[in-house]
Amino acid sequence: MTEQRATGRTVDVVVTYDGERLGGTGPFPVVTRWWSDVTEVVAHLEALLGVPVVVLRLLRTHGGEGGRDGSVTYHAEALRRPRDGALREDAAGPDVDGLLGPADLRADWATTTGLWSGLTWAFDALGGGTAEQVRTWNLSGLFRMTPKDGRTVWLKTTNPRFNACEATAIGLFAAGDRAFVPDVVAADTPQRRVLLGHVDGKDCYGAAPDVAGAAVRRLAAAQAAIASTTPPPGLPDRTPATLPGLLDRLLDGEAGRDLAPQEAAAARRLTARLPALIAELDACGLPHTVVHGDFHPGNWRSDGRRIVMMDFADSHFGHPVLDGLRPRDFLDDRSWRQAADAWVQAWSRLVPGSDPRRALAVGAPLARLLYAVRYQEFLDNIERSERVYHAGGPAAEIRAALAA
Repeated sequence: MTEQRATGRTVDVVVTYDGERLGGTGPFPVVTRWWSDVTEVVAHLEALLGVPVVVLRLLRTHGGEGGRDGSVTYHAEALRRPRDGALREDAAGPDVDGLLGPADLRADWATTTGLWSGLTWAFDALGGGTAEQVRTWNLSGLFRMTPKDGRTVWLKTTNPRFNACEATAIGLFAAGDRAFVPDVVAADTPQRRVLLGHVDGKDCYGAAPDVAGAAVRRLAAAQAAIASTTPPPGLPDRTPATLPGLLDRLLDGEAGRDLAPQEAAAARRLTARLPALIAELDACGLPHTVVHGDFHPGNWRSDGRRIVMMDFADSHFGHPVLDGLRPRDFLDDRSWRQAADAWVQAWSRLVPGSDPRRALAVGAPLARLLYAVRYQEFLDNIERSERVYHAGGPAAEIRAALAA
């Protein structure tokens, strides 16, 4: 699911059982870089303790950046009482005690009760089987489920406070291109839980120009097929006209305080220009449609024959230029130029008389501002110890909008 390299994180873990702190273990190394990847951590703990274990959440980090590398401490829950003597009382230090209790805004899957609730729902939907924890972080939890028939199904849980229902978004995109999305095996819409069929292949980080071009052409065709003048039920409205009000609130809050005075003043001036920029974007002639919201190569999966979009938690109703611009930060210059050309050619063919190349230019600062709003939504709805994943993100995106 993620890229790997020869070195990675150093991990400490505090383990509880039925609300009792048993002790801890670490530091020990793991290969995967990303803080959210917990497969190796779970394997290490289960070998040490001799019982099933789940990682509930991140407690603290030291070093590293961008959600990867450095030293990290997790809270794990043993699902049965482990053997005596496997854990140390002094592991991770006494200062973690204050992080183990209840906290506002804790994700459902970062609690023992919520995690069991999600797994129970999944097992009921699949008729039993086994589960292997793969990822947990402030935005989602991910388990590899193996039903009794031996196939692979993925349980993904996200936050109802700010995430779209992935099953709804997948269904909408499927109306435009069924083969471009994973199968929805089952969905619990109120709790934002979904069971997804397995997609063969690997993530497309470092995508070659032909892969990137194929992905953006597929997306443009699907979005043109499902374009609408009104938001479909179940998706938030993030059309450009909503941006001025959202940005005003952003600048009045935490993100505005994170900016230097001259940056904040420039952002206010940009806010005053938004109506003109939005009108210019509208004049480019592209329709509003369902937007993936995070359409970068890490959310494309390919087996060399087909490409499938993944991760629809940021989906909304809006302008397709947001998805057209998103691959830029993840591609080298050559691949980005070819992806941009493919996007422009696709929309020019799909909407004759439109000006998608101008939309890429005009939409660049608007897209950055929408990401600033989105990152602030994350920060406003996740517990304090896990804000490290996105701290400073809104202000950074505002700076990028000013540069654009």
